[in-house]
Amino acid sequence: MDQKSGTTQSVWMRTANLPRLTPLKQNAEADVCVVGAGMAGLSTAYQLGRAGLSVIVVEDGEIGSGETGRTTAHLVNALDERYFEIEAMHGEKATQLVACSHTRAIDEIEATISRERIDCEFERLDGYLFVPQGQDPGILDRELKAAQRAGVNGLGLLPRAPQAPFDTGPCLRFPRQAQFNPLQYLAGLAGAVQRSGGTIHTHTHASKIDGGPPARIETSAGLVVKAKSVVIATNTPVNNRLTMHTMQAAFRTYVIGAHIPKGSVTRALYWDTEDPYHYVRVQAESDAHDVLIVGGEDHKTGQAADTEERFGRLVAWALERFPMILYVPYVWSGQVMEPVDGLAFIGRNPWDARNVYIATGDAGTGLTHGTIAGMLLTDLILANENPWAAVYDPSRITLRAAGKYVCDTANVAFQYTDLLTAGQVESPRDVRPESGAIVRRGLNKIAVYCDRQGGLHEFSAVCPHLGCVVSWNPAEKSWDCPCHGSRFTPMGQVVNGPATIGLTAMAPAK
Repeated sequence: MDQKSGTTQSVWMRTANLPRLTPLKQNAEADVCVVGAGMAGLSTAYQLGRAGLSVIVVEDGEIGSGETGRTTAHLVNALDERYFEIEAMHGEKATQLVACSHTRAIDEIEATISRERIDCEFERLDGYLFVPQGQDPGILDRELKAAQRAGVNGLGLLPRAPQAPFDTGPCLRFPRQAQFNPLQYLAGLAGAVQRSGGTIHTHTHASKIDGGPPARIETSAGLVVKAKSVVIATNTPVNNRLTMHTMQAAFRTYVIGAHIPKGSVTRALYWDTEDPYHYVRVQAESDAHDVLIVGGEDHKTGQAADTEERFGRLVAWALERFPMILYVPYVWSGQVMEPVDGLAFIGRNPWDARNVYIATGDAGTGLTHGTIAGMLLTDLILANENPWAAVYDPSRITLRAAGKYVCDTANVAFQYTDLLTAGQVESPRDVRPESGAIVRRGLNKIAVYCDRQGGLHEFSAVCPHLGCVVSWNPAEKSWDCPCHGSRFTPMGQVVNGPATIGLTAMAPAK
């Protein structure tokens, strides 16, 4: 078995065949402006277009170039947050609505694929939740009973996952889950949005967003989009400084894509209950081989120094269970927003104008949550009743989540102590080529990047969002903020919000 090295990139991004779109070139108006062209953004634009509203989508990069292009593409109503945990936090009725919404989301994706004739390798299959050897399998019985109370049909406890190449031990079967190629699906959605009269502008950075009416979205090029409503679908909201960012935490999750002989692993979805947990599926790639996609090794963004080692641990975990692995050509990581009470935030943005809407808090199930956002936000904008509105309301208060909220807030507060500590190296000259490190210079902390030729590039290490000190991520070669998950390229440009501007360039010390 061999592993390819180099910059991480997902299997989807390497095979993407997306439409060529252009930046916004003049001021524009529409019923709704959607910021972000990932799963949530394009699902919302698609549903709004079907309802007869005019839509403009603006995207900082390319379609799906954010977290949708880094997903492992599990379409599930088997949630990362267990049903018994959701029920304990929100009650039985709310849990039923959560289960219904994710089941409906998979059905809606399947219906959209049929309606719009999207070729994206959609496939229904079973999913299996299993307990690692030596752990108490009682969690499966608790999850079975809670999921059944929530209305999830066809569940069953099995002594092991049938046709799995390793002995999973006791497992819980979730039927009628699904998988697909997410970027091919987004390409199909983009075409449908355009056919309904909507416009999509890539490489258009929304630098300022104000509610209205009308809402006003200003781009970094100085152009303005005016709209009756605006939807912020950027994984984490980039339109407010603090409100939602205290209610969720950013996590990095790691993925390998391994070549295996064609047909050597039966198509299914697998998840274990380890912490952090693992998730597995098979994707067709050629007549000779499939790709085994294995993810896990999560940690809070900006709060781990061993990011490169996590890929190796995933390879070791996978080889132990899938010895047919030949080669690992794909490695990548993604960002998951974990809400404090386990449910996404989809609806009106708290403490904002009533025509500003958000979709965030994907909780590891961003594809179904993005589809739920499309259906729910369209109803809210059209003033239609939707039974899921209260469950996903961003303004909700979950008292049973107070303990976790206190812990997460304390974790963020602790990150600010980095402002007082010493640097990682004494001098910029100590930074290795194609690497970064933090240097203290008087009262300031400097993020220093050394390029391939040995040139040094210095930036303020203080995140422009709320002032935390960023850390170097060697796996992705990025500067990551440990407080709210903002990320920046080695040269300081913003990659992930909530920051909307890059790190401040600093003049080298004389």
